[in-house]
Amino acid sequence: MNHETPLSPRPLHHLAEAPRRVLTTAQLREHGVPAAETAVRCRAGGPWQQLLPGVFLLHPGPPTSEERLHAVLLYAARGPLPHAAAGVPTQPSAQDPHRPVYAEVMVTGLAALTLHGFATSPGLPALEKIDVLVERGRRLRSAGCARIVRAAGLPAAEAVTGLPVAPVPRALADAVAGLSDAGTVRRLLTEAVRGGYCEPSAVVRELTGAGLLGRPHVVDAVGLLLAEGRALAEDRLYRMVREHGLPDPVWNVDLRLPGGPRLGGVDAYWPEQAVALELDTRTPRHGGRPADETRHSEYALKREHLERLGITVVHVTPRKLRESPDQQATVVRTALMAATDRDPAAHVVALPR
Repeated sequence: MNHETPLSPRPLHHLAEAPRRVLTTAQLREHGVPAAETAVRCRAGGPWQQLLPGVFLLHPGPPTSEERLHAVLLYAARGPLPHAAAGVPTQPSAQDPHRPVYAEVMVTGLAALTLHGFATSPGLPALEKIDVLVERGRRLRSAGCARIVRAAGLPAAEAVTGLPVAPVPRALADAVAGLSDAGTVRRLLTEAVRGGYCEPSAVVRELTGAGLLGRPHVVDAVGLLLAEGRALAEDRLYRMVREHGLPDPVWNVDLRLPGGPRLGGVDAYWPEQAVALELDTRTPRHGGRPADETRHSEYALKREHLERLGITVVHVTPRKLRESPDQQATVVRTALMAATDRDPAAHVVALPR
């Protein structure tokens, strides 16, 4: 037996009738098609065509967007893998025996954002290149419509229309890395937050890790992103208080001791119960971790100072407000009810910020 010997001969009409007609050289051999016959069928005017090295489209004419996506994933998955996942794609899924389950690769960048449903990302037919994320150690080059993006560690892929797709923050970072138009970057980042796809902190973390915060147009877009995220979180906070029947607080105030120094700003304060609420929107900026640690220390010192004065401080994150407002309302209500069991707090003055 040589490398051209079919492993399990099957009639070719079996391939022609398959719902997705994109296969690799190895998969064709499993269907009884040797490389020599594949080459003949891919000649000019033939019934097949080669989309990418080692990846073939089993019909003439342009590929569909789905076929291009599968071709890119098959191409990225067929090279040597750094782990025991060699041989991907793996076995077909139980739901669809014709749909392979890919490992160690995922769609990212603008194509991923389009799959996630971004209105500001171009449609798949308009994309000349489709970004695919792989491990940094892979010996693989960009080719045709497949653009290889490397990462030291892959995030957990999300299944979108049966395809492995990078999470929105990672896909955004990979998309922004290839964009120079400030308006496009701004629109993508804004939609990520307004559309509820992710929190600003997750986006900034990925942009920081990718070293993109040194680009002026990205820095400007991030400033707008954080302001947008803050405004949305405040709106959810107002809605939570109103819809769950919590007492009205004083909003967005600075707390001070009478005639004394400023204690710090809070987003909501209930004077009778001495309960303060603060939206925790910390996120790493240009310096990454050190800047975040500095802000963490500031938060901790302020909280300790207020609690020494008998003021209960409730920290709420934008993500928790978005995902579990009922639970956050219960936390606030519990803090308000517990005020009757505590010693009276020091009197403080609440001034508008």
